[in-house]
Amino acid sequence: MLTPTARLLEFLELLQAKPLITGREIADRLGIDPRTVRRYVEALQNLGIPVEGQRGVGGGYRIRPGYRLPPLMLTDDEAVAVALGVQAAGRLGLSGSEEAVEGALAKIHRVLPDGLRRRVEALESTLDFTARATRKAPVTGTTVLVLADAIRRRHRIRLTYRAFSGDETRRELSPHGLVVHSGRWYLAAHDHLREDLRTFRIDRMLRVRVTDEPAVDRPGGFDAVAYVRTSLARVPWGWEVEVVLELPVDEALRRIPTTLAELADEDGETVLRMRADSLDWAATVLAGLGCGFTIRGPDELRVSVRALGERLASSA
Repeated sequence: MLTPTARLLEFLELLQAKPLITGREIADRLGIDPRTVRRYVEALQNLGIPVEGQRGVGGGYRIRPGYRLPPLMLTDDEAVAVALGVQAAGRLGLSGSEEAVEGALAKIHRVLPDGLRRRVEALESTLDFTARATRKAPVTGTTVLVLADAIRRRHRIRLTYRAFSGDETRRELSPHGLVVHSGRWYLAAHDHLREDLRTFRIDRMLRVRVTDEPAVDRPGGFDAVAYVRTSLARVPWGWEVEVVLELPVDEALRRIPTTLAELADEDGETVLRMRADSLDWAATVLAGLGCGFTIRGPDELRVSVRALGERLASSA
């Protein structure tokens, strides 16, 4: 629920975004009554912002034409950082929607000095990224903020969780950390239904609310990023692959993401374990490591590796 201050700021945004807006539109957008609209108008006027009212048919409220809010004084480096951050969030799939990115940029433009605004707009229109845009799994800003607040205050949350199968279950969680990976938001948390640590996709969370009940403590030395990486590598796909690499484990860790595979030093051997739906894909991953390896299982992986080797040899 928006606080009175947040509603007042949103009211100011509405006035800046539209040349004229009716009291009814304002009340509907902010969920307030007409009397509160008039109070907000007075509050902005007391702050020196010239909000004008027009009576009669077609009337409403507006900011006096020609008035601009005081400029946001950013250095060139700060302005670039802000513009890059907003654009990168959209490119990496971290924002809730394209509208959120465009709205944030529009608000930044409105409060930048004219000269700096033109240079920032030029940057936005000419900038591109070598990395492909990430496939998005949108989450609402409200959900992320609620989760962050629960983590900071160490409170439990209750929610409905929709699994990959579409089944929905009620969950009570002690949230430990938010992690973003490949355009998706994840929550590392203690699941009180399973009485164990679990990773949850935030875009599959519904009706999230914070409770007054204290969360259970994190395990000693808990690292949310490391935990989410490991849990993603353990997703139960169709095949379980185990391979011994002719590579020190430290070097192997630099060559393969921990979200794809688990790597361990066992009696001086670097053992790679991962799960995959396609053994042909697994063979390609192993070939890309640039080192020798011995397959422990499954036997069907040997067929995929041989087939890949034959295709590469024929291409050469």
